[in-house]
Parts: sequence; structure tokens; C-alpha cells
Amino acid sequence: MIGNGLSDLEVMKGPVRIQLLMGSQLVEPVPSEVAEALLSAQITATAGERSGFQLAFDLTKTGLITRELLPQGRFDPKTRIVVTVSVRQASAVLFDGVIVRHEVGASNQPGHSTLTVTGEDLTLLMDLEDRPASYPGQSPSERVLGVLRRYSGYGVRPHVVAEQILQPPNERLRVPHQTQTDLQYVTELARANGYTFYLEPGPAVGESLAYWGPENRKGHPQHALSVNMDVHSTVDQLTFAYDGTAREEPQARWQNPETRKSELLPPPPIDPLRPPLGRRPTPALRRRTLTGTAKQQRSQAEAALLARSAVSADVVSGSGSLDVLRYGYILQPRQIVGVRGSGRAYDGLYYVKSVTHNLRPGSYQQNFTLSREGLVAREDRVPL
Repeated sequence: MIGNGLSDLEVMKGPVRIQLLMGSQLVEPVPSEVAEALLSAQITATAGERSGFQLAFDLTKTGLITRELLPQGRFDPKTRIVVTVSVRQASAVLFDGVIVRHEVGASNQPGHSTLTVTGEDLTLLMDLEDRPASYPGQSPSERVLGVLRRYSGYGVRPHVVAEQILQPPNERLRVPHQTQTDLQYVTELARANGYTFYLEPGPAVGESLAYWGPENRKGHPQHALSVNMDVHSTVDQLTFAYDGTAREEPQARWQNPETRKSELLPPPPIDPLRPPLGRRPTPALRRRTLTGTAKQQRSQAEAALLARSAVSADVVSGSGSLDVLRYGYILQPRQIVGVRGSGRAYDGLYYVKSVTHNLRPGSYQQNFTLSREGLVAREDRVPL
């Protein structure tokens, strides 16, 4: 199971402590005065997108940040920041990234001057320069693995899943070539195969897992989100939407280079990429013809058809918020979770698309979004 151990922390045993570590490449804990100046932390992680953070610090005239750290460049862009949370003896990495910008807000009122630091996860380092490269004789997953190995110095460990439809390279037709940044190239290959790409921080400080593969919709679900269940409720609010126009029935034509005849490719099963979470599947209301598939290799055209079928499958979405201390655990994105108390149509398992962590002294709130492809739970009982 892909994860950093956060969903296993029993926050109900509290208290929750946050730790900051900073450095140019290797990180170390910040001085206690800096940790005590932290006013708030907001961290957002979304499936298939770059994670980001924003930290706010109390800024005093004679404090260490104003006196030394800012002039010395300790909060300059590209400085690495790691955020961990701990409960008693257990801890986990919440974020690992680099500063993009900082802002100083000076005020005449004592205690109102602030330093706001904004940044993104380590995929930013993959998106800073165009890199021309060729990959003769390499499949998409082999190319991705080669790209990700360039970032081992930052503790990045690749986890690359072979594409569902094998695409053996044919150098007589075309040698795969990269012209954009590493991040753009890896993301492009992921979308072409119906995959997702992201960095998962941890499990140890200074390490990240670079995942390239299908969305993680299998395995043991996280602790259930309970709503409208009186004292057993763990979620403050939860809203669902059903968009009947979201799902598409894509079509793709492929031209045989030998006979010059084109044929309509058969629709692929999407279960390998999107294991069903709902019992009642949603029919596609839209039909779309993919462009550019006729002159591709057949395997590439089939992969494009599978990718589009899978990506457009989710028609049910949910959004909500929770208090982590009430929920008892830290909800994690890019995994599945159960929902209870919302009614027969919307109870069951969901994929967690995004989570935003909002931390302040004495408060830990989360906003989240969920998705799945149909209505009604597949199982009669939602795992707790």
C-alpha cells in the first residue's frame, strides 16, 4: 500500500505536535524560536497534481527570523522544508518541498507583523528546465524510471508500475524523444496511459516516494467518515454531487500501415485502472472521438482509448470538512475511505482526491474531496 503512515496515527491519543526542518538539500530541525513563531500551516495534496504549502510566522523586530535568518537567505526560494506531525512516540512526514516565495507583512501594531512562506513539493525541481533527451528502445515506464532516478540526491525513490497496455518501442517508426521538463514529460506519459504521478513524502525524513501508476483504489480503506450519526459522527459536513455528463464513451480509429485500412478499436474494460467502488455503474451520456490515434502504433492508440475511458469514469463527487481530533486519525489523499450515514445511494467506499490540512495552535482541521464512478455501496457494511 502506498502511504507515509499518517492514516495509522491515532490522533485521539494526542496531543498533535508539528515539527519543521529546513536546509538547502539536507534538512535539520529549526531553532526553537522559529518553531514557536509558527502561527499556522496549510498543506494541500491532490491526486495527479503538485502538493503545496503555506506557513505563517510571527515576525518581531528583534526576533531570530528578522535579525539573522532572513538576511542570511534561510527563507530564500529553493530552500527545502519538511513538516512532520507526531502523536506521543509516533511520527510521520506531512510534507517535503521547497520554498517558492516569501512575503513580509510589516505592521505598526505589535504582534501583527508576519512572514508568509509559500512553496511546493519536490516535483518543482523537476519543472525548472527543459531537458532534451531521447530514449531508444525504452517503453514508457522505462523512460519514467530513468527520469526519476535523476533525483535520488533528494531522497526520491521511484515506484513505477508497468503500463496496462504494453507498448514495445519500434525504432524503425519513431525514437521516443523528450523536449519539455522532466515533470511535464513524466506527467504526459502518465496521462497517455490513464495513470497518475505524484510524490508521497516519507516514511522517513528526507525521503519521498515517486509514484507513477494507476490510482490506488485497492487495499484496506482508511477509517470511515461518519456523518449524520449523532455522537458517532466524525465529519462536520459532507456534500455529494452526481454529474451525469462527466462520463464519456470515447472512440478511437487506427489505421493499419500495411493495408491502409482504418478500423474502430473496441472499447476496453477500465477495471484494471478504475476498480469499481459503486454497485450501480453510470452510463456514458457523451461520445467523443479521439484525435491523432490513426497514425499511432496500435498499442499506443489502445492505451489512449483506455486512458480516456478511465479518466472520465468518475461522476460522483463529494466534499467535506472534519476536525482531526474528533475523527481520530489524519485523512490521507490518493487512498480509499469509507463513508457512513449519508444514505444508501452515497454510502460506501470512495477515492480521496484531495486533502487540505489546516493547522493552528490547538486546532487541526481538514477539507477533502472524494470521487467514484457510481452509486450504492458494493458491500453491505462499510469498514470502520
